[in-house]
Amino acid sequence: MTTRLYPMTGYPFALQVDVEYSVAEGGLVVTTSATNIGDEACPYGCGQHPYLSPGNGLIDDCTLTLPAATRLLTGDRQLPAGQEPVSGTPFDFRSPRALGDLEVDHAFADLLRGSDGRATVELHGTDGRTAQLWQDESYPLIQVFTADALAPDRRRRGLGVEPMSCPPDGFNTGEHLIVLEPGESVQHRWGATLA
Repeated sequence: MTTRLYPMTGYPFALQVDVEYSVAEGGLVVTTSATNIGDEACPYGCGQHPYLSPGNGLIDDCTLTLPAATRLLTGDRQLPAGQEPVSGTPFDFRSPRALGDLEVDHAFADLLRGSDGRATVELHGTDGRTAQLWQDESYPLIQVFTADALAPDRRRRGLGVEPMSCPPDGFNTGEHLIVLEPGESVQHRWGATLA
């Protein structure tokens, strides 16, 4: 899938974005590539919005593994307002534990990665199945959303696990913001499996 973004109010830059979805024995793999097709440096950030659900029922009964050491704190408008280590807080899921009724709508950083450079989130269902989402090193953050704000029939039926190349409001803060020079490209990769 390919699209070209042309200069517009709020984002006066030209960008080509290619997204490839593939399914193989190892599950779904999504590769996003972006190229600055304009004449000046272009600020860029990328995020995806998949949901994990290992089966029927609510996520309250699931066990979550989230390999993140830091949680981004937010203010009234859900914009970052600082950060804190997850150690000793209800948001520490570095070791698998029940999600329960905890409401989560935060970005997490300082991701713990395997030798392949991937950070992997796991949602273990009561039926014994595990939904996994991995992201490569081009995504230094991950947003987790328990879907408490959705309509009652959709609330807490899945867990938003969202790879991000920069945090919310990254275009204003500059944190983790990628700046592509004319002709420069960047690539991001994430994937999901159900075991």
